[in-house]
Amino acid sequence: MMQVTLRRTSAVVALALAALLIPAASATAAAGPRAGSSTAPVAASDRAVVAGLQRHAHPLRSTEPGGSGNDLAAFGAMTRGATVVGLGEASHGSREVFTVKDRLFRHLVEREGFSALATEMSWSAAARLNTYVLTGEGDPQQIMREEFQDGYLLLNTDELLTMFRWMREHNRTSAHKVHVLGMDFSDAGPEQYERILTWAAAHEPGLVPELRRRYAALRALPGGVATRMAAHNALPLAERKAVAEDAEAAYRLLATADRQDPWVREEAWIISQLATSYTFDVDDPAQAAAMGRQRDRVMAEIAVWWQRQTGDRVVVSAHDGHISYETVMPAYYPVTTGAALRELIGSKYLAVGTSLYEGDYRARTATGDTGVFPVGPAAPGSNEYVLDKIRRRDFYVDLRAAGRDRVVRDWLNTARPTFVVPGRYPNRAAPPLALGRGYDVVVHLHQVHASVLLP
Repeated sequence: MMQVTLRRTSAVVALALAALLIPAASATAAAGPRAGSSTAPVAASDRAVVAGLQRHAHPLRSTEPGGSGNDLAAFGAMTRGATVVGLGEASHGSREVFTVKDRLFRHLVEREGFSALATEMSWSAAARLNTYVLTGEGDPQQIMREEFQDGYLLLNTDELLTMFRWMREHNRTSAHKVHVLGMDFSDAGPEQYERILTWAAAHEPGLVPELRRRYAALRALPGGVATRMAAHNALPLAERKAVAEDAEAAYRLLATADRQDPWVREEAWIISQLATSYTFDVDDPAQAAAMGRQRDRVMAEIAVWWQRQTGDRVVVSAHDGHISYETVMPAYYPVTTGAALRELIGSKYLAVGTSLYEGDYRARTATGDTGVFPVGPAAPGSNEYVLDKIRRRDFYVDLRAAGRDRVVRDWLNTARPTFVVPGRYPNRAAPPLALGRGYDVVVHLHQVHASVLLP
């Protein structure tokens, strides 16, 4: 749920967040004071809930990746039977949220056979990073600097660089290779078009002139992610719609050709979705909702396509607002990626949310810069307040198992304020969510710090 610049009359891309459009008036109240952790006791009515959750809570040895994974054995067991596991993030800009996700991902790769990380970044950017983690070609820090611009800026962090470097080291020494997959589609670099045209020249040369014509406007956009997105955004609406029609026609050419390649066809489909995402008008509430629906559905379909194409078990890494089953922003994201995944693959999808009690996060401001802002401590009556009463500093809990207790189940199925921190400040950080209807498992962190941006 990251931020990008919005145009006046239509969405920049499917990446544009509803969270950025929520009025800022409630931001201060959502963030709350920072005087220190509350020592107020849990309400008498919630004591049985805490006790029930406590029975299914497993302590985390550390939020930092590496070291013994014995404390994660129960987490691995919770994922068995799932082919796609969503690892959420309550904040796009908190260090421990990403380091614990890195730790969980490594465990799933090494102990549970997962082979792909599908992330909330563009397909084009992930393709470059995937080449690096598979072959060592390229400098990951340079790739991140070049690709993570504008709305993707919050991904340009030391925490993610550490994860990609681990993936490269794992692939260097292991026969069990791991891949990076981009589920988002707000930008396509020139390499994406070249891969399609190169394949067509070798296998369906008669299609090349028409493909070049259909992709001409997109390929003519200036270089650089932020510049290219802004230039696409600046086209008149009629031109953006014409570009989208051409991209769809190019996809149809490849999808109905005598010779086909599933990878080329998927890249062409993603380009058509990209072009479509620039045709929505966010000033129209129905169009804004359609934009959000398209984005989450496409992200889900990309992850499922990869899983079915490769047979890999896939970790989907995205904001809590995407991986959950229920939306916290129905006006802009009526159907989440998690809900779409559940529709597509049923119980083969497992949603793991993250929760935080207090700390700091990094976010974009209205000027496009980044800043560090406080969140919490969680207020009485919130989900995090009760979770933090469990006698573990950091832990994970299986909500499905805990919900077998009727008292706990009733608590889990009741919507309460929950920290779901968007990528822009000011924001409304604590919309209502029923944890048991949103996730299967929750990882709770007592305190977090701001992520570390790379130079």
